[in-house]
Formats: sequence, structure tokens, C-alpha cells
Amino acid sequence: MRISKLLGERLKNAPADATAKSHIYLMRAGYIKPVSTGIFTMLPPAQRVSAKIQQIIREEMDAVGGQECLFPVVMPREMWDASGRYSAIGNELLRFKDRQEHDMVLGMTHEEAATHAALNIIKSYDQLPFMIYQFQTKFRDEARPRAGLIRAREFIMKDAYSFHMTQEDLERYYKEVYDAYVRIFQRVGLKKFISVHSDGGAMGGKVADEFQLLTDIGEDTLVICPECDTASNVDVATGIMEENDHIFGVKQEIFTGEAKTIDEVCSHLNKSPKQCAKAVCYAVVGDSKRTIIVFIRGDRQVNETKLRALVGGEVAVKDLEDSGLVKGNIGCVDLPLKEGMEVYFDKSLEGLENFVTGANKEGYHYQGVSMTRDVKPEKFYDLSKVAEGDKCPICGAKLVIKNGIEIANIFQLGTKYTSTMGLTVHDENGNLVNPIMGCYGIGIGRLIASLAEESSDDKGLSWPMSVAPWHIYLCPLKMSDERVKAAAEKLYKRLTAENFEVLYDDRDTSAGIKLTDSELMGIPVRIVISPKTLEEGTYEITLRATGEKIFARDDNLTKKLDEIIVY
Repeated sequence: MRISKLLGERLKNAPADATAKSHIYLMRAGYIKPVSTGIFTMLPPAQRVSAKIQQIIREEMDAVGGQECLFPVVMPREMWDASGRYSAIGNELLRFKDRQEHDMVLGMTHEEAATHAALNIIKSYDQLPFMIYQFQTKFRDEARPRAGLIRAREFIMKDAYSFHMTQEDLERYYKEVYDAYVRIFQRVGLKKFISVHSDGGAMGGKVADEFQLLTDIGEDTLVICPECDTASNVDVATGIMEENDHIFGVKQEIFTGEAKTIDEVCSHLNKSPKQCAKAVCYAVVGDSKRTIIVFIRGDRQVNETKLRALVGGEVAVKDLEDSGLVKGNIGCVDLPLKEGMEVYFDKSLEGLENFVTGANKEGYHYQGVSMTRDVKPEKFYDLSKVAEGDKCPICGAKLVIKNGIEIANIFQLGTKYTSTMGLTVHDENGNLVNPIMGCYGIGIGRLIASLAEESSDDKGLSWPMSVAPWHIYLCPLKMSDERVKAAAEKLYKRLTAENFEVLYDDRDTSAGIKLTDSELMGIPVRIVISPKTLEEGTYEITLRATGEKIFARDDNLTKKLDEIIVY
């Protein structure tokens, strides 16, 4: 490919809205172009990276018995009504009407489509197990798209769906796909990836794992034990908190005025957040009669994933208007409950004595409150997010918190979709049963961004050899010199004929621009041709990842490149 004909341009400065390193470099190096918020055109270099990643995934999915297919992007409402997700999923699912005024959806995931594909085709136990997969464009109307391809609204995903007769067979195959994912990430050149236990979320299922790239730019919070190597997304992580001090105080009402937040109340009373109980109020989405009140220690945060599982529905922070509750002064002593209000106490409050809580009237709090003497909850629930320093429930070591980018997820779905959508097969005894499903996804764009985050430096990208858009950046300096131009043209034709992937910088521009662009674009091998190298009868080869320089003569260039370009 001649760079003079390549669609895209290299930019000197980063776009104003780009903060993540991957977003900055993919934009500056001419890999992606924004179309709208969270929507990008994948320009030719990015598309070549994507195609190589997809081929690696395809090989690994085929190796575990996968069958590639292609589901539609647009699906009728009835398909999603059958699974119950048309109403259960919020605004992330784009709904619209076609010209016949028929309700349709734009696919954000394809569990329904995969189940529908098997419906009335798979009829007997001897047709199971099987797995189907696809590479397809998804649209998820994210409320806060960010960081370029890390959280986009439109993206390409490889999603796969397996069908099984027994849970044991699903678990066996789940491990096969898990191992295939590890091979995929190793082959594409990712280094700092881990797997963590996660929540099934909108996909459903009780067992789920995520593959995460450890990076400070990641928006997912991961809880990791450095001793026994267990790791979980904070949504499902558990830990052992330090025990509360059992020091009793005298309960008394005290004026706190305009102090409402934990920080304001603590400053006013010279207390620590650990000595306070705060209330967080939620509505249950789709059920206006329920109000959920969670009391939790002042230094802890409510884990909404755990709360959602407890109350059996999606939750959202509630507007307290007409609730009878005094915002900023809600307390767990003499709480005025109305019909439909449910109160839950987090385990962080268990054994807490001599603490501060709201007095349930404007401008006042109680201090010196005792959980065992004044409140006496019937039960405490694990509803808080694990915090740095909590202890591992397995080995007792102190847990650490890291950030990560979710690059893949796998779920054991059970019969959520086969039962609701009526997919049945005859078992060995002739009885109709619902097959058990697994689901396995990898975000291609997010994987590209993850590689860009990890494989880059202060000069630009540095692609692993296995997914680089081209392996060689042919960089003739001083194209106005006819000898240089002729040598470059000859070498370009030769390398192309020998099936090397070459990006040929045929522009008549300065050496500085060419060398800078080669580093920015991250092509693994650069070959410089200049008046000096021609005089010396050598080619100057530079490895992007290490900066190492290698000199080769014309007669051993092919052999040297074959030794370098290995993956």
C-alpha cells in the first residue's frame, strides 16, 4: 500500500475530546474517524487490524467446534418480547418502527436471534451440543460513551452461543471456550489480561466471567487477591471488613443545620465517615409502589448489582418528593415508614455502636446511636462494594483494587432463552426439554483499543506483529534523489512479490515527518533507504517495539525479515 493513496491522515495534535491514550493515537495515526458521539468509521489501517483479530478468533472458535453464521442487525419486537427483554432493558436498546409501523429493535446482543435460529431445526438430543458464532455490528445506546473505541455506541462483536443437554456438558464446554479465549489474547499480543468473576447483567445466567485488561484508564473496578489470585468485578466481589469498634455512647439529638452529606455532617460533628450510617434510597424500575432504603456505613458505597439481585429488579436512585423522608436527615431510628417502603441494613453496620444517623427531621441528627441497643435489625445483608484493604474471604490476605477494560465475557445462561422462546428437544426418553445455553462475546473494537493502550509509548502505537496492519514501513528518505526513489520502488515491488505486507511511504516530504509518522502508526518493522544506506550497500531496519537497529545487505534481506516477522 502506498501511503500517498491511503485514506486517512496523520495529525500532529490530539483531538480536544480524546483523553485515553488509545483514543488519541488511533485518531492521530489515521485509524478511526468520528461520525457521531460514540460512532466511528474504521479507516483502512484499523480495518486491517480488525480483520487479523477476527481471523485469529475465527480459527480458535472453529477449533472448539464453532459454526460461523450471521444473525440480522434488525429484529422484530416479538422476538424480544418472547424473552422478556423488550421491556426489561432500558434506553440502551434502540427501538423504532418500520414503514409498516411494526415495532423493531436494533440488536445490542443476539441471544434471541441465536435461539430463534435453532428453533424448529434442533429437535433431538443427538443434535446437541453445538455452538454457533458470528461477527456482527451491534448498537448499544450508551448514556456516556467515552474514550473512543473503549465505550462506543456502535461496535463489532464476536458473539457465540452454545446449546447443551446437561449442565455438566455446558460446564465442560465453558472451560473449552475459556481456554480458547486465553489463546486468542495471547495470539493477538495482549499481555496484562486477567479473568474475573462477574455479574450476568442483562444477559442473565448465574455463572459469568470477564476478561479484563489491567490499565488505569479502565472504567471497570476489579477486586484482586494478590495471594490466592482470585479476582472479581466489584459488582460481585465479596470481602471481609474490619470489625466495628464496640464502644457504646449516649444517644442524643443534635442540631446539624444545613449539613446533609456525610462529609458535611462529619465536618460539623468532628466524626469519621466510619462513625456514621447513611441512607441511600432507590426506586424499583417498573414498580412505582416500591421504595428501597439501604442503610450503610458512611465510608462504604452501595453495590447496586447486589441490591438488584436482592430486590428482584432494576434499581435507580429515587427522587424523595412526596415520600415523607427528609433528604440528608434520614436515619435508622424511628424511621417513618410508608406502605411500599423496604429497609435493608448492610453488613458494614453490624456491631456498630456510638454512631451518627439522621433524626428524620430537618436540621437534626442523632449521635451516640447503638445498632444493638437502638436499632436491632433482624438481618444484615451484603450490599456494599468491596474496598481496598478488605480481606480475601478465601485466604484472608488484603484485597487490592485495580481498574480494567472489559475485553470479553462468557456466561452460563441456563434455560432463560430456550424456555421463554419455546426451544425444546426430545431427550433419550422422548421427553421434551429445554436445552441449556452458554454465551461467549469479544468486542473487536474494544480489543483494538486495549492493544493500543498496552502496546504504545510516548511516540505512538506499537502493534504486535500478529495484528499489525502492515508488517513493514518502507521509508525512503529524500525522494527527490532519483537513486533513492528507484531503489525504493524496486524494493517495494520485490517485497510485495515475496508476500510481505508493506506500507510504502512514497511521499516527497521531510525525513522528520516520515520517521515520526512511522512511529505514530506503530508498524513493527521500518526499512530506511537513504543516500547514505545506498552508499554503504545496506538497508537500515528498525524494530518499533525496542528501537533496535539491524543492517542487512540486499542478498540477505529476505532471510533477515523472515527471522524478524514471526508470530
